[in-house]
This record gives sequence, structure tokens and C-alpha cells, in this order.
Amino acid sequence: MGLKEEFEEHAEKVNTLKALPSNEDLLILYGLYKQAKFGNVDTSRPGMFSMKERAKWDAWKAVEGKSSEEAMNDYITKVKQLLEDAASSA
Repeated sequence: MGLKEEFEEHAEKVNTLKALPSNEDLLILYGLYKQAKFGNVDTSRPGMFSMKERAKWDAWKAVEGKSSEEAMNDYITKVKQLLEDAASSA
């Protein structure tokens, strides 16, 4: 299985988690996913009244410069960690 297929598979696995990950983990996943799919952030930072969109933009900006492959690998690692945490707490 190639990296891209494994990445897509883990993107689906996130949806199988029984409990919603923390906001921090969700933002990490969001930033890595966007970096893997689209590369560096290419929009301006949302205004201070758009707190959710601003947090998502900041999470994406935090991983700026990572290659698509690096972001995919980090995303897969994070999903595996969340799945293991869910399994151990069940």
C-alpha cells in the first residue's frame, strides 16, 4: 500500500473513533491534513471574531513547510496514536 492510500485509509479511520478527540488533537489533524492535501496555507488569517476558523488556520500555518509526504506520515502517526488511546481506554 502506498503512502497516499494509507493516508486516505487513516483519514477514514478517524471517523470510526467512538469519542471525539480533543480540540487540540483535532486541530493537529486538520493542519496536517490540509498540508498533506494542499501544501502551505495560501489564505490570509481570519479575523479575531472568527475564532474557529482562526484556530484552524493557525493549525495549518504551524505545519507550513512540511512536504506532503511528511505531513501524511505525521497524520498517520497521530491517527494511530488516537486509535491506540481509544483502545486502551475502552
